Amino acid sequence: MEPDQPSQPGRRSVLVKLGTAAGVAALAAQGGIVLRSLVANVSYDTPSRVRLGLPGAFPDGLTLVSDARVFVSRQGKRFRVLSAVCTHLGCTVRAEASLRQDPSDPDTRKATQVFELACPCHGSRYRTDGSNLSGPAPGPLPAYRLILAPGDGQLVVDLDEEVAPDVELAVP
Repeated sequence: MEPDQPSQPGRRSVLVKLGTAAGVAALAAQGGIVLRSLVANVSYDTPSRVRLGLPGAFPDGLTLVSDARVFVSRQGKRFRVLSAVCTHLGCTVRAEASLRQDPSDPDTRKATQVFELACPCHGSRYRTDGSNLSGPAPGPLPAYRLILAPGDGQLVVDLDEEVAPDVELAVP
C-alpha cells in the first residue's frame, strides 16, 4: 500500500490553467482595444469660441473671416459678427456690390452702390444686417455674440450664442 500523500496538481493541469488565464486576459485586452477604437481621439467640430484678431485689423465695412465662416462688420468703433453660412444649404455667402437706382429719385441716371450678401449655390441674397432679400433661404443669417479677450484685446466670437442683428460691441 502506498502511504497517504497530499494530492498535488499535475504539471499538465497547471499549464492548462495558466494557458486558459492567458487566453482570457488576451481576449479581454483585445475587447478593450476594440471598444476604445469606437471613441474618436480628435473632435472635428469647430470650436464654439473663435479668436478673430485685433480690432484694428478690420477695416470699416464687411470683412469675411473664412476660417470661422463669419463676417465682421465694422462701423467706426462698433463691431458686429454675422454668420457667412447660408441658411438654405450651408454654402459660404460672399459680399457683392451692385448698383441700384433709388425708386423715389426721378433722375434715372443716378445709381448708388449697394452691398449685399449672396449665396453662390442657389442665389439667396441677404442685406448686410443678415435679413433675407430674396432666394430660397428660409431665414436670415444669424448674428453672434462678440467680446474682447481680456488678455490680448482680440475680438472673440461665440458661435454658440446667437444675438439680435443689431447687437454691437463698442471698442474703446
